[in-house]
Amino acid sequence: MRKKIEKLLLISVVTIIILFSAGCSRSEPEIVFGFLKLVIYNEEDGLRERFSFFIMPDDEDGIENLDEIYLFHDIEQLRWHIKSDEWIHTVHDGKDWIGTRSIAASTGNLPRGLYRAVLYNKGGESSQRTFTFDGVVRFPFPELIIVNNTYSVRSAWPVNRLVYYDSNGDFIRSAELESLSGSLSQADLPSNAITAALWAEDEANFCSAFTNAVPVN
Repeated sequence: MRKKIEKLLLISVVTIIILFSAGCSRSEPEIVFGFLKLVIYNEEDGLRERFSFFIMPDDEDGIENLDEIYLFHDIEQLRWHIKSDEWIHTVHDGKDWIGTRSIAASTGNLPRGLYRAVLYNKGGESSQRTFTFDGVVRFPFPELIIVNNTYSVRSAWPVNRLVYYDSNGDFIRSAELESLSGSLSQADLPSNAITAALWAEDEANFCSAFTNAVPVN
């Protein structure tokens, strides 16, 4: 009798475990795609390199189930931690993207070479993917001057755009420049724009430069 009871208990426990496992499936998140893009800023202590780092994730339980991302440069023993309440979440062509524009080294420039990203969900499951960045900054930092509703750009970068902001500092729109000088009206100046910055880009090397904003009038 005791053996029969123990057997029944064992069967019951196994059945509960199976049912629980079926009701609480645990699937690893996936990094479907991602990129590293270098952006140079003119900060108070000089020019500073930062990465825009974004991934396209996939998780059976949705974007809300994702918890944190780690980015490593193993050779230089560098690590960055991006929590879900800190990352930027955007949707492009129906796909979710999460990441940050604030990856920087504590001193000096960011190392080139191999980076490793690890994505965790709230269940503690993870997956990783490697990225390589070997971009070269080929051009000097650009300059934007605006006087009397005219702009003048000093830039050797292949693509240059004016980025407009309103009185709250919120982005309005950007306009690609066909000429390095001209009137702001020719550069798609919005009526509510208060300031503008220059975004210069070298798409072939995944590098950009972003100037400080200046008044448009």
